[in-house]
Order: sequence, then structure tokens, then C-alpha cells
Amino acid sequence: MSGGPPRSDSPKVSLIIPCRNEARHIEACLRGVLAFEEPDGGFEALVADGMSEDGTREIIQRLAAEDPRLRLIDNPQRTTPHGLNAGIRAARGEIIVRIDAHTEYAPDYLVQCLRVMQETGADNVGGPALTRARSYLHRAIAAAYHSRFAVGNALFHQPDYEGPVDTVPYGCYHRERLLELGLFDEELVRNQDDELNLRLLRTGGRIWQSPRIRSWYTPRSALTALFKQYFQYGYWKVRVIQKHRLPASIRHLVPGGFAACCSLLLLLTPWFEWARYALLVLTGTYLTAALLAAVLVAKKTDWRLLPVLPIVFACYHFGYGLGFLAGIWDFVIRRRSGRFTALTRG
Repeated sequence: MSGGPPRSDSPKVSLIIPCRNEARHIEACLRGVLAFEEPDGGFEALVADGMSEDGTREIIQRLAAEDPRLRLIDNPQRTTPHGLNAGIRAARGEIIVRIDAHTEYAPDYLVQCLRVMQETGADNVGGPALTRARSYLHRAIAAAYHSRFAVGNALFHQPDYEGPVDTVPYGCYHRERLLELGLFDEELVRNQDDELNLRLLRTGGRIWQSPRIRSWYTPRSALTALFKQYFQYGYWKVRVIQKHRLPASIRHLVPGGFAACCSLLLLLTPWFEWARYALLVLTGTYLTAALLAAVLVAKKTDWRLLPVLPIVFACYHFGYGLGFLAGIWDFVIRRRSGRFTALTRG
């Protein structure tokens, strides 16, 4: 990294990397980012740190001293959207690219983003959500991540799809367009990118996915962490729907509806026999579908994953669904502000 290109006063692209307490990952992330193929006009990398306490800031400062393209931005509010917005406001580039600290990127990631944006004229471009797994459980979670049974018809989970989409991982935007939209919604600890893309589409914008834009996401390594992740996604999706009075897709409603039916029937079983039968039929149908989906996914990936895949599916579905119900309770019924404010991965 030492001896990198001199910093331009006005680089074409600004990479924004929100993080907090990422001492185990941040150096590898930044070294990979600073090794990107250089686009015409150059780039800068801004790390919006949520006041880390584990040595992350010292690592960033050391690397910034080696490469002037790297800058540290303070994020005292410690949430992802605050960090993204702080980075965008401090950025000098006309193009903004969001970078995730737990994702690996192809060396030509940045160049391909710019090419696809120029070719399509889209307001936001990105690649499919590819995964890299290391452990047995990683592989099972990653396999389910690409299954329609787990995540619905979200096109960004389809590795070979190219065309218009409703959202992409991370994203590459025109800075001017982000400012017009009012930047990321700082209330949303999760789902802030989905919400911004929803606003983008509803103001006539276009989002494009291309498999030429390659990055590899590292899934959660434990079932409890996966459940918590999707609980938060479901929870904050309620606030997005509440703000816009319409879901971006029907797939956002299905897990919550399923969890609501199961919960209601469970509450009624002590008093009504029909509720016990209905709950039995509903859970039996789900288990059958989960087992069939697990067989299909295992056949396509690795048969050794079969025993754990139904449990992984349940973490995706019940995590999101119960989070959705908790969001309805907090945001709609109790009219309170949200929980989960820390910028953390868990």
C-alpha cells in the first residue's frame, strides 16, 4: 500500500466504508479496496468509524499515513446510515460507492461499476449477492441464501441475472442524486439501502444489476447471529413500509404473515380444538416444504448440508417474521422509536 497514487483534490469516485469495532477485518478490507484497479480520475476511500474502542481507529490511521487516498471520518452516532451520510457529505467524488467491511471485492469491482453505470444510464448499479463460506455452517447459510424458498424472488440473490432490479447490494450512485433524495434515512439502523432505493425508484430512477460487478459476502457464522440479523431486517422493514405506506415487494410481507398466523393459533389452542388442528396443518405444511427445499438445495450444492438446512430456513423465516411482528408492536401499536442502534454486525 505504501507509495500508492497521490491523492487528487477532486477524485472521480468516493468509496464510503461505515464500520465500528472491526479490528479483525478492517485492515484486510482496506488493503483490498486500495488495491482496486484505478478508474480514470482516481478514487478516495472514506472510513466512517462509529468511535471504535477495539483498535480499529488506530489501524485506519496507520493505513491512512501510508496511502493519502484513505481518510478517517468520525461517526459519533454509531449507526450505519449516519456513517454513510457523514462520508457522502465529506466526499469529493461525483460517484459514491458503498463498501461493506465484511465483503471481498474483485480487483475490477470499481471499474466495472463505472462501466455498467455508463452503459445503462442507471442511477444505481451493483452486482449479485455472491457468497464465500469457510465452515460447514457458513456453507449451509450461504446455500440457503441463494434459495428462493429462503429469500423469495429477490433478483439480487440470482448470480447470473442482469437487468433492472428493486435493489442491489451496496450500490454505486451519483452523489448529486443522493443529495437530491436527502441521503440515507438516519432513523433506519437496518434496511436503509432498501429504503433509499425505494425512494429512488419512486422518483423515476433506475437500478441495474450486472454479474460483471463481483463481490463475495461472508454470511453469519452462527444460527443465533443469522436469526438476530433477519429479526432486525424484519423489524426495520415495518418502519420502511410505515413511512412509504406500501411495501416494495410482497415477499416482505409473507414471513410476517406466517409468523402472525402461527402465533395467533398457538394462543388459541388452549380454548379451541380447531386452532390445534389448524396449527398442526400449518406447521406440518411448512416442515414438508422446508424438507423438500432442503433436498433441492443439497442436491444442487452439497448433500452433507441436508441435515441443517431446514433449521437454517427457519432462522431466515422466523427471524424475519417475528422481527416484523415486533416492528408492528413498536412502530404501529406503541408508536415508539426503534431499538437496535449500534453499528455492529451481530
